[in-house]
Amino acid sequence: MLNYPKPPFDTPKQSMPGLSKEMNPVPDHGENSYKGSGKLTGKRAIITGGDSGIGRAVAIAFAREGADVLISYLEEDGDAEQTSKLVEEAGRKAVLVRGDIQNADHCRHIIDVAVEEFQGIDILVNNAAHQATFKHIEDIPDEEWELTFRVNIHAMFYLTKAAVPHMPSGSSIINTASINSDNPNPSLLAYATTKGAIQNFTAGLAQLLAEKNIRANAVAPGPVWTPLIPSTLPEDSVRTFGEQVPMKRPGQPAELATTYVMLADPLSSYVSGATIAVTGGKPII
Repeated sequence: MLNYPKPPFDTPKQSMPGLSKEMNPVPDHGENSYKGSGKLTGKRAIITGGDSGIGRAVAIAFAREGADVLISYLEEDGDAEQTSKLVEEAGRKAVLVRGDIQNADHCRHIIDVAVEEFQGIDILVNNAAHQATFKHIEDIPDEEWELTFRVNIHAMFYLTKAAVPHMPSGSSIINTASINSDNPNPSLLAYATTKGAIQNFTAGLAQLLAEKNIRANAVAPGPVWTPLIPSTLPEDSVRTFGEQVPMKRPGQPAELATTYVMLADPLSSYVSGATIAVTGGKPII
């Protein structure tokens, strides 16, 4: 078992959406620890927010399990190129698509590129997210509320709608929800509300797509050490980040990758409509 760091953390404040290399400690995405066993050989995957954080860890794991990976990202070219290199070092094809998924046309462009590059899609991981903290509801600008919904839930609909016609029987859709789906943090009101919507979207989608034999599931992370943290939370919250769960530390992105692999694995063929909590011992009931 790896000895992952515990707070207090002394990491510099960043502007949104943040960079992995500027964090202290630098997140562990499984670069040196994840070993594949061929669970996803020949599969074709899309991961939004695949440049860093949970998305990078999932990209590494998928590639080492045998999948080609399209990495959708906003603007962090350095992080995206590093993730692409890790995918290619695993012997798989990496495709980078830069742009803002709050735009419906860009979401459809991502799917078009994947179909052109891979001739189909087996796995769609809707992972990218936006969050910002506010102490009072009157402090939340209308534009911020709308942006959070466009990135976190509207894009999920656009991407899924465009991808499904290109997904064969046995495909898998995995949506990143949050512990905030069930236990909302009041200072993350917009973010937590969208995460609740994601959980309901996933549950309905699983039923809607069952006749196509396409599975839909969600992962609900607790506190995870990603660039979103120093770029969106107050400094005192960053310093103690992760103390609130029984393990007394944040999860590292590498610790979530196996959950996404399990949900993408064709052997998990009866798992659909589920939300898997990865929360460091904090129950979701």
